[in-house]
Order: sequence, then C-alpha cells, then structure tokens
Amino acid sequence: MKVRVNDGACHGHQMCAIAAPEVFGSDDYGNAVVLIEGDLPADLEAKARRAEGNCPERAITIEE
Repeated sequence: MKVRVNDGACHGHQMCAIAAPEVFGSDDYGNAVVLIEGDLPADLEAKARRAEGNCPERAITIEE
C-alpha cells in the first residue's frame, strides 16, 4: 500500500498526523506530507486508512 497527499487539496488540518503520526507530518506551511517513501509497513496500514477517512478535504489517496 502507498499513501499520497494531494498538496492542492490539503488545508493543513493535520487530522492525518493525529491519526497516524508515524505516516504523516507537515511541511513548512503546515500541510500534510507522507513521511514514508514507498510501501507502508503492514502494521501502519490501518492507521493510514483511518487518516484517509478523517481528512476533511479528502486529500489523502491510498493505492493498493
């Protein structure tokens, strides 16, 4: 599974970083960034899905 953030849609609410701090951080403007390049470890997949569901802007995409 890979996770991406749509920079144009993210408004910096940081709900993703609250749900999955191992996966998401923030850039210099407070917008979300994915901290893990490539495939996520299996033990973080549920947290990434929770973050996707909690994003008010729907800026997170999960690719299987």
